[in-house]
Amino acid sequence: MTPRKKLDLGNSDFKNTIQAKAYYIDKSLFIQEVVEAESSVLLFPRPRRFGKTLNLSMLKYFFDKTETDAQNLFEDLLIWKADNASKDHYRRYPVISLSFKDAKANHWEDCQELIVAELVKAYRQHRYLLEGDTLFDDEKQEFLSIINKTAKTTDYQNSLKMLSGYLRRFHRQHVLILMDEYDTPIQAGFGKYYEEVVSFMRNLLSGAFKDNLNLYKGIISGILRISKESIFSGLNNLSAYSLLDHRFSDHFGFTEKEVEKILRDFELEEQYQQVKKWYNGYKFGNTESIYNPWSILNFALNPKDGFKPYWTNTSSNELIKNQIKKKNANATRQELIKLINGQSIVKEIEENFVFSDWDSPKEMLWTLLVYAGYLTVRNNVSRKEYELRIPNYEVKTVFQDTIIEWLQTEVKINKSSLAEMANALVANRPTEFEKAFRQVMGDTFSYFDTQKGNEYVFHAYVLGLLALLGDEYIVRSNRESGEGRYDILMIPHDKSRYGVVIEIKTIDKQKPHESGTSFHQRVQAELAEALEQIERNRYHAELLSHKIAPERILKLPIVFAGKQPFVAKA
Repeated sequence: MTPRKKLDLGNSDFKNTIQAKAYYIDKSLFIQEVVEAESSVLLFPRPRRFGKTLNLSMLKYFFDKTETDAQNLFEDLLIWKADNASKDHYRRYPVISLSFKDAKANHWEDCQELIVAELVKAYRQHRYLLEGDTLFDDEKQEFLSIINKTAKTTDYQNSLKMLSGYLRRFHRQHVLILMDEYDTPIQAGFGKYYEEVVSFMRNLLSGAFKDNLNLYKGIISGILRISKESIFSGLNNLSAYSLLDHRFSDHFGFTEKEVEKILRDFELEEQYQQVKKWYNGYKFGNTESIYNPWSILNFALNPKDGFKPYWTNTSSNELIKNQIKKKNANATRQELIKLINGQSIVKEIEENFVFSDWDSPKEMLWTLLVYAGYLTVRNNVSRKEYELRIPNYEVKTVFQDTIIEWLQTEVKINKSSLAEMANALVANRPTEFEKAFRQVMGDTFSYFDTQKGNEYVFHAYVLGLLALLGDEYIVRSNRESGEGRYDILMIPHDKSRYGVVIEIKTIDKQKPHESGTSFHQRVQAELAEALEQIERNRYHAELLSHKIAPERILKLPIVFAGKQPFVAKA
């Protein structure tokens, strides 16, 4: 059966969506909450493709008094049917609407041109102000200098405040300012022209939103909440509603009920569990089970293409890749190991994002990953600490692919060697595993020679193992099981496959005058001790609790003599 309405994917213009009778999930009660909000300036940080632009477009068409015949856009929606005072604000205010989503460039001059172009566009939308005698002659000259791109930098920074004043005078009504993706130019300028773009945007936002007597409300969207000190300096009338806050929590992204409706309407109910696995998992405030709307709609449009990482394919993920590639990022990679394998980590999340703190002990990476949608909050542990996890399988693939890319490009590990090693391990072929494992370790020598301790060599092995087996196994490390802590545990999702417990030992490499026989005996003694430790402490108890049959449990001691690994053969 053909769906009742078509999907107009990628169209973020509310009016076009409704008039085209395209499929629309009703988020119109967002209007009511905006009207009822006490603050005059509202900031909504949300990940990419979670409906920010469409929601701001909806606000424009509802509030803008210059829009004609807009009632047909809302009369079938919840806001029109609701018994509240919101309709008193319908088509009541002049609106300034602008988006900085495309204001990104490699050089400040180019970025500033793109910002100015958006300001010019906003002025041209209100060119009617030049008619009549509402503006004085000098004000008309200032207006024209903006449109003609001949104004001074300070005039552009003050342009929104000036325009709101002109509009209030003409319409005899306060003004609504909608600013979408305000932080795009700031993120683009990080590491290149950060000071210049922060200075420009601080002055622009201050003029528009700070003590602006012409303002009814200002609505700002972006991905991050940039520190008040650097952007929203002195803006005391600002309320930020991030994905950690309860209010407005269900207006961005799709809720469980909304996704169930989509699947019913497109006759995809049988795909519910897979949809949940791939695209569910976000928690915004006190609203759980938020789905990624971009991926949901892409899947509904192309169900025969199967499940794909639609949302993650819209970004280069360079910031994540750069962090993982750092040689001193072993702690970060170890945290990612836990996340990839379904575990949670506890990190401090800063309310405000400060780019200058990027390399500080505050670990701003985790704050960015949460606000950008790569991690989600599970619980609030303390005032600033949150339990974090990967929301769904789609995002998990990003981390898996990034780890594999790091191993191949930075550590120079051959992917076929990794695959051979992993397959031999889970097939209980220890001789083949040892051979492939030694090849992998050989590939890592040049990368890890400058590191201290053999644990970093083994770390590369763990990463490769996780990246390749993460879908088939839960891989855990350093957790209590039985009467001690195992080094590595691999729990198969398929209970008919082998479960693996690994114990690592290190000894000195063969000494110059040590015979081969004596060295071999030393290695074998250490392997026997590692195996005995597994048995004595019952490290395999967790595998038994997961219903893995005793005969399907591999107890695998590995001994590093220097950087050369030896594996027990029985």
